[in-house]
Amino acid sequence: MEVINGEWYLEGVDWKDKSCLHSPEELLALIEEVGFMPLFSNGIPGFSVENRTCPDYWWTGDPKRDPWEWRAILARTGKVAYGKFFGNKAGFISKNWFPYFANYRRNGYDFDALYEEGKAGYREKLIMDLFMPEGIEPKAVKKGDLIANGCFEKLFTFEMKDKAGFGKGGEKNFDGTLAKLQMQSYLISSDFKPRLNKQGESYGWAVAEMTMPEYLWGYKFVTGRYGETAGESWAKIAEHIIKLFDTDEKSVKKLI
Repeated sequence: MEVINGEWYLEGVDWKDKSCLHSPEELLALIEEVGFMPLFSNGIPGFSVENRTCPDYWWTGDPKRDPWEWRAILARTGKVAYGKFFGNKAGFISKNWFPYFANYRRNGYDFDALYEEGKAGYREKLIMDLFMPEGIEPKAVKKGDLIANGCFEKLFTFEMKDKAGFGKGGEKNFDGTLAKLQMQSYLISSDFKPRLNKQGESYGWAVAEMTMPEYLWGYKFVTGRYGETAGESWAKIAEHIIKLFDTDEKSVKKLI
């Protein structure tokens, strides 16, 4: 997106253009083919959902044509990860490529080890404690452990904010802390649903439901690239983008 005279404008293609995506199924197929893709334009031509869709249908609420609705549809499939993965902005990563991002972004650290080494802050821990029982290694977590320790497999962001102590008068910068955990690949979005009022009626924008990727794909799979260095994972990601989109390493670093 770009701002012209104070108004936001989407880039994109005509609905009849042969490169235009027309359904969430087509977007899923493209993400699985390319490996990962930001939601909005980012300086690398063609490398975003925005660049591959018709701007006329964004935010129309039509799940058959609206790419904003597609993000929720794809998140529910469990075939791709959705979250703030690209410069604190939203996008998709395919299941096959997620372990490369996890290794690069985490530098081989599970969150508990990251915190013990002093590389994660107290606010991040408040949020991660909702999902990860203290004293239990990530690779050993089972759903029964979550229940027994008062933790959760999935939570909506407004629930997380309250339960982690970021509510009124509590800790600050919930949104920034949550974005950081997504950038580090510790949390992803698994669904989007509107909030309900006391009468059970939906209102406002749909709210993200968050989970750990380990609960979606398993610890062994998510950490499957821990055997290589973060630099090696980064090199494979960068090489892949450069090859597919004829860009340079400087542009890739800015985005990734």
